[in-house]
Amino acid sequence: MSDDSDAPGHGGAGDPAGDDALTDAEAAIDAARRRVAEVPAEVVVTNHVMGLYELAAIHLSSEPPDLASAALAIDAVGSLVEGLGDRLGPDAATMRDALANIRIAYVEIKGRHATAEG
Repeated sequence: MSDDSDAPGHGGAGDPAGDDALTDAEAAIDAARRRVAEVPAEVVVTNHVMGLYELAAIHLSSEPPDLASAALAIDAVGSLVEGLGDRLGPDAATMRDALANIRIAYVEIKGRHATAEG
């Protein structure tokens, strides 16, 4: 079997279609970087905190709950929220409340799960 990676239309070296695709991809990456750079860092970090919060909630709501994965996600949320504090900006208090709520949910679900198994 031959290697067609350098054949026309396969994106190989010297292929105009491959060069155009690479140029387009690089331009898209550059544009995405510019958009991210325009957003305040606390907004991006807060979005990641909420993603980790949602990850914890997903693991807590699975049947049976995946407590180890939920704990990891909750600990990650805690590290960011408690470690960064008010540097998270105007949403810092909301993030602290979310952390407290997901910790309470974890304890309640862990207790129910232990009772169901015992």
